[in-house]
Amino acid sequence: MKITVVGAGAVGATCADNIARKELAEELILLDIREGFAEGKAIDMMQTSALLGFDTKIKGVTNDYAATGNSEVVVITSGLPRKPGMTREELIGTNANIVKSVTESILKYSPNTIIIVVSNPMDTMNYLTMKTSGLPKNRILGMGGALDSSRFKYYLSQELGCSPADLNAVVIGGHGDTTMIPLINHATWNSIPVTQFLSKEQQDKIVADTMVGGATLTRLIGTSAWYAPGAGVLSMVESIVRDEKRLISSGVYLEGEYGQKDISLVVPVVIGKNGVEKILDFKLTADEQAAFNKSADAVRAMNQVLVDSKMV
Repeated sequence: MKITVVGAGAVGATCADNIARKELAEELILLDIREGFAEGKAIDMMQTSALLGFDTKIKGVTNDYAATGNSEVVVITSGLPRKPGMTREELIGTNANIVKSVTESILKYSPNTIIIVVSNPMDTMNYLTMKTSGLPKNRILGMGGALDSSRFKYYLSQELGCSPADLNAVVIGGHGDTTMIPLINHATWNSIPVTQFLSKEQQDKIVADTMVGGATLTRLIGTSAWYAPGAGVLSMVESIVRDEKRLISSGVYLEGEYGQKDISLVVPVVIGKNGVEKILDFKLTADEQAAFNKSADAVRAMNQVLVDSKMV
């Protein structure tokens, strides 16, 4: 098994470190455009292998896509990170050119790969990858839903005073501060609806905190988060490599599911060796469907930038 992570910044390096520690691949390629940067990160990680006890071989390369050849899974983290006060939407122009170029270069050497998109704005970058790659929709996934759902569980656990591991909770819609939809009415604590334990005020606070979870961290640390995104990628890669068939909210291209077409949005999916193996229908309430449709409208407005610039 060979896995590639494109982008050796904080998010990409954390993804690579997590994948190596779990020994999900015999060979892991870390690629970056900065001369020597990925090589240095890879050496640093490899020098932990004797201490941590993993055997994954990590190789760093500078813009050498030939080294990524025959990768079963590729994680794209390339692009500018979000800065304080910056919206994900403001990243579209710059990051779209980067992601498109990376995708073309990757597929030249790994035409059968499964791609996980992390770059922001994720919904639009996932849509761009789908429209320009020629790959079937099951082989292109956006990571943001795994991250947002994990943040949702964190805020739920803080209010409930419980372990996040005992919670089932998903976020759907766009991966954005105003477009994501934490499904509080579907969340459970060991199969019991969390709404039985939380007041309406608590529920509203949890939903609001989840929606600005990324912006909160950007304000506190001055850039985008990396530990939780890295863990989100790990959960998806592991489910693919080990064919775990886990239910993970992910960005996927919709063709009528949830009443939407020709758009990439976060919905609950089953992830296995073929990538997206099933899109689950959560039977949304009228209010939840209305919120999902509103989220889709906002994401389409972002996607229009790609249309206007003739990138799709």
